[in-house]
Amino acid sequence: MAGIAGDEQLGGILDPHDPTPPEWARMPAADVVRRGVEPDTGGVLRRRKPAAAPVLTVSDKYLVGPLDLRAVEFPYLLEFVRCRFAQPPDLRQAKLAGVEFRDCALPGLQGRNLHSDNDVLLVAGSVVHGTVDLTDGEIHGSLVLRNSKLVSAGGPALHADRLQLAGALLAANLVAEGEVRIPGLRTGGNVNFAGALLHNPGGFALNGNGVHVGGNLHLTPDPASGVPFRSVGQVFLPSARVDSDFSLRGAHLSPRTEHSRPAPPDDPFFDPNATLVADRSKVDGNVNLDRGFTSTGTIRIVNATIGGSLRLSHARIDLSGGQEKFVEQVGSGRPPPGPYPDRSLHFDGTEVRGGIDARDARVAGQIRLVDVKVQGSVLLDGAVLSNRHGDAVEGRRFAVGGNLDGRAVLVFGSVLLPSARIGANLDLRGSRLLAPGTYHRDKSPKPSLDLRVATIGRDLICADGDTPFSAHGEIRMRRAEVGRETNFDGAELGNTRSRVALNAFGVRTQELRLAVGTPPNGRIDLRHLHCASLADNDKFWRALGRIDLEDFRYNSLADPIALDDDAQIGQRLVWLREGMRNVYRPGPYDQFAAMLRACGNEEHAATVLVEKQRRRYLALGDGARFTRPGILVWSWLQRWMVGYGYRPTRALAWLFACLVLGTLWFSVMPTPNESNTDDQLVWNPLLYTLDLLVPIVDFGHKNKWTVGGASQWISAALVAVGWILATTVATGVTRMLRRTT
Repeated sequence: MAGIAGDEQLGGILDPHDPTPPEWARMPAADVVRRGVEPDTGGVLRRRKPAAAPVLTVSDKYLVGPLDLRAVEFPYLLEFVRCRFAQPPDLRQAKLAGVEFRDCALPGLQGRNLHSDNDVLLVAGSVVHGTVDLTDGEIHGSLVLRNSKLVSAGGPALHADRLQLAGALLAANLVAEGEVRIPGLRTGGNVNFAGALLHNPGGFALNGNGVHVGGNLHLTPDPASGVPFRSVGQVFLPSARVDSDFSLRGAHLSPRTEHSRPAPPDDPFFDPNATLVADRSKVDGNVNLDRGFTSTGTIRIVNATIGGSLRLSHARIDLSGGQEKFVEQVGSGRPPPGPYPDRSLHFDGTEVRGGIDARDARVAGQIRLVDVKVQGSVLLDGAVLSNRHGDAVEGRRFAVGGNLDGRAVLVFGSVLLPSARIGANLDLRGSRLLAPGTYHRDKSPKPSLDLRVATIGRDLICADGDTPFSAHGEIRMRRAEVGRETNFDGAELGNTRSRVALNAFGVRTQELRLAVGTPPNGRIDLRHLHCASLADNDKFWRALGRIDLEDFRYNSLADPIALDDDAQIGQRLVWLREGMRNVYRPGPYDQFAAMLRACGNEEHAATVLVEKQRRRYLALGDGARFTRPGILVWSWLQRWMVGYGYRPTRALAWLFACLVLGTLWFSVMPTPNESNTDDQLVWNPLLYTLDLLVPIVDFGHKNKWTVGGASQWISAALVAVGWILATTVATGVTRMLRRTT
């Protein structure tokens, strides 16, 4: 015979899971050892292959007593088929050709320090009520737990610390009630828990501290049945090393319900409800948490290295206990959930050498990305990130080598990216940033988007897409640097609860586009912002809060003003007044005029400076109660006579008018008396008036003749007017020459 089989005349096939096996199936377990040592008592041993070890098969037996192979060198491959064991087989320190349990029932398996030359199998519906202990074992094949069930009896369901596998760990469709403990595991191939259920709500569902997987680590759906990997309890994989991909694609993770250790009071970054912990892990390939991946606890991958990409597309990480609907809840009668006490994704210090793909992800809880480095691009298009009135994203010093695309993202909470470095574009077109958080110290509102001191290599796009970009809180980008374009076209900034809509203090950018969709609902801070090109519209300047423009510099307008477009100049001057809430500030006028002058538009630059002086005198009059009428009259005279010195042609016209009027006056009066007989000059009213009007130059007439009465006062007035107008003309000419040199 080819082993030890049941007597078919007495029943034949045994049901190993029947707790009351028939009497005919009883067999002393020691007979297995005896027949292996004395094969002539049981027949001829078979070989599966000519060069393979002989196989000793035991089928349809209820093995009573101990199967004691401890420290035995047994050169046969043991195969148990539909067998039930009364006591755990003892394979400690044994050296076997291999061992297989097919559709067997065992009260445990003692295999510490087991050495197997071939595979070790627990497959085909085998059930173990106890611990499978393979600690410090060495298997020169694979450990196969496919379609088996391990039920803990007080200890781990699988205890395989420091197990060495030349092949793979194959546990597809495994059901484990208790901890699967494999810290220090070393495999030459894959670790595959596809379709498995690991249930240990009081602790670790999978404890793989320091494992080294020579191939892929699969916690994925079973390809045949489509059943996903499921865990209840923590998947604990710190310091793990995976030489290829680490995939939880389609997996369902739930945290442990009982915390074995409380949160340390001095560690604010501890995650008590983590479903996956992979701190300091190193994965040479991709990490896949996508395509239906769900978790009701924190995904923690801190200070890890990922050689490929981190994929989270269509993932769902929900810490709300099912309350989060991932839509804007308005008028529902109850407050929406949030903020959440736990983080949803915790990736601090992790380096991703590929990209992050989280398109269409649904995340309830904080995403923490502090000091994370991504060499590729980050894709968040269509994602919903929810941590209402808290921090939806905390990404200080977040570094992205390519684009950070967040088109049509719905965010409940604040997105904090101070000191972030983005190599190309930050694209948030069509996104909505709602329900920003608050600071704990004073309950003041946090910004919806914080980009302080951030560096963006190309474009910052907060513009409309299929829907308008909307931020209910402040856009804070103080001292940020944008390599090319900062775009807020069509945006809706601020709401009734935000004091500041846009804080762009000290920003440096080439193009600034502020053609918003609605007037910003809050204050705008553009102080010390420098840009090469500005595009705006009337809605921006009608912001419901003040617009601060101190040292706001722009070299040109995206839509240049034509030399004959006086209406556009008037409109922009109205915008300035509206933006500054009719508070006089000289800087914005000087900047506007300097920009026009640099573009060759001298006349319109003068118009702006005239308006500046008019506003200046109005402000002086508002501050001087008693001298206000005199200040306003003086302002009016300067504006209409010489344009505050910016209209030198008006001064020439007034000089000519005074020359004509003076000539007429002195023509009708009698010839005046000579005061100087040394000069032989004939009375000439034109030359006399010209001599009075033109300062410094002396034509000899005003010292030759003496006038009296009203003519004396008119002469004095002409001298004063001549000094004022001639000085104005000289100043205008000097200013023109200075610009041309």
